[in-house]
Amino acid sequence: MAIERTFSIIKPDATARQLTGAINAMIEKAGLRIVAQKRVRMTREQAETFYAVHRQRPFFAELVETMTSGPVVVQALEGENAIAAYRDLMGATDPAKAAPGTIRKVHAKSISENSVHGSDAAETAVKEIAQFFSGNEIVG
Repeated sequence: MAIERTFSIIKPDATARQLTGAINAMIEKAGLRIVAQKRVRMTREQAETFYAVHRQRPFFAELVETMTSGPVVVQALEGENAIAAYRDLMGATDPAKAAPGTIRKVHAKSISENSVHGSDAAETAVKEIAQFFSGNEIVG
């Protein structure tokens, strides 16, 4: 199995409910290492750039609004097959359909307030990590 990195965001709905520590504990229990982390307030420009792939979708404006509504915690995670492992840990986007024990089943409020984001592929992870972290901020 390959050691790789993935990107995570603990979204405003979760930071508002002070869930950063609880979510971090779930990440670490799953065998992933947090190699970079910071709390930021995403600007509209950052959110629009980050979610540019969804620009033409009907939910784009709401997504940008949600992601800029409060602080987020951005993270680089590392571990064996980190991308797939974190996606499994997050659970389905709809918390009602998420598997027991996943972050979204335990913490998400709705499809739009689903507590976390994770990269969907290796290329995406590299791009997403680079948007928020410089090389010397990642300590493995």
